[in-house]
Amino acid sequence: MSIKDEFQFIQKISPKELFHTNLRVGIGDDAAVLQTEENYEQVVCMDTMIEGIHFTKQTMRPFDIGYKSLAINISDMAAMGAIPKFYLVSIAIPTSWNETEILTIYEGMDAIAQRYKMDLIGGDTVSTKNDLVISVTVIGEVEKGKAVLRSQAKPGDIVFVTGTLGDSAAGLHLLLHKCSDFPHHDYKFLISRHQRPSPRVNVGRIVSQLGRASLNDVSDGLASELNEIAEASGMTIVIHKKFIPLSQSIKNFSDDVIYNWALTGGEDYELVGTISPIHFKELKKKCEKEGVPITEIGEVHPPQSDFVIIERDGRHEVLNKNGYNHFKKGD
Repeated sequence: MSIKDEFQFIQKISPKELFHTNLRVGIGDDAAVLQTEENYEQVVCMDTMIEGIHFTKQTMRPFDIGYKSLAINISDMAAMGAIPKFYLVSIAIPTSWNETEILTIYEGMDAIAQRYKMDLIGGDTVSTKNDLVISVTVIGEVEKGKAVLRSQAKPGDIVFVTGTLGDSAAGLHLLLHKCSDFPHHDYKFLISRHQRPSPRVNVGRIVSQLGRASLNDVSDGLASELNEIAEASGMTIVIHKKFIPLSQSIKNFSDDVIYNWALTGGEDYELVGTISPIHFKELKKKCEKEGVPITEIGEVHPPQSDFVIIERDGRHEVLNKNGYNHFKKGD
């Protein structure tokens, strides 16, 4: 490991200020201590990013690696309707990474933590002979009984998605293939969508207050996330290709490529969910007030033989659970 003194390093990354008074013990002891509130439920999630699998030095700068490693966990909080509050970081560092680069990774995490008023409360720092590995745990809270689950879709619900889809996969393509002739504005937008996703915490919070709904964040691709909701709810979901929201920037590519990325590319970290038509009207109004695009893309039906169906030009096709899978050959 390129860091000479673990304890000096921990001092360098220790927060100078804290946002939450219910943190009783933070960095510096064997474990963090939180005082839980009576009317809230604690929500915990963890994600891992591995060099060579989720990023390389070609596709991500250290600041962006840190930013994204926390952002993807915040997105899980958003999908639960929760408020992110605390995070812990476990990092395994090879000799190919120097201390300045590692500190910059933490600066990236701190940048998005400041945006959501989150406190870093601990973690672990070790050396490794292989690639850089970052595991982030986020702790949040949601009002009792208000957590938004995948299993709450009902017949007649509207299927919706925030933002636009496929942009992250398009950005990764541009980074890997160095498309120098690509329009500059569109290039910057798509790269940003891959490197610095914007978790939809505000939308998750709105949904949590509206009543019964289901939510998932688009990490592994729309097809995968919809299948998870349909399976958990025991319902069939029908979506319409023509309603899938696309950015202007992604339209520089061919239709086949665009829709493949939109359905299976993943890492957009938008929210997809289902909600009753009455509550969707209210949700759309509140999202417009927040400046968040939201699109109706389909509807929930009673259970059929297939979980998810996509309508393309009047034809109905099964939309299988395709998306990023770490343990599938060829990925």
